[in-house]
Amino acid sequence: MNTILVIALILAMGATLFALVRGIIAFLQATKEQLNSTDSGPSRSSLKQNKMMMNRILFQAAAVIVVAILLLMKGNG
Repeated sequence: MNTILVIALILAMGATLFALVRGIIAFLQATKEQLNSTDSGPSRSSLKQNKMMMNRILFQAAAVIVVAILLLMKGNG
């Protein structure tokens, strides 16, 4: 069971890193678009950045939950 949780933790951490990098790239693109645009409201890149950062939070929460489960199992065993 610990092996499965460790694998899940590694996957959650990898997904967190992936979402973070994608969010930063979207942030840089959104900043460039906002400098060149006169439109009001969020750009497509801004919406993508927001989505990726929300995914990052979700994956981080999953990683924290897996760590909590591992710690609980360690305390009982």
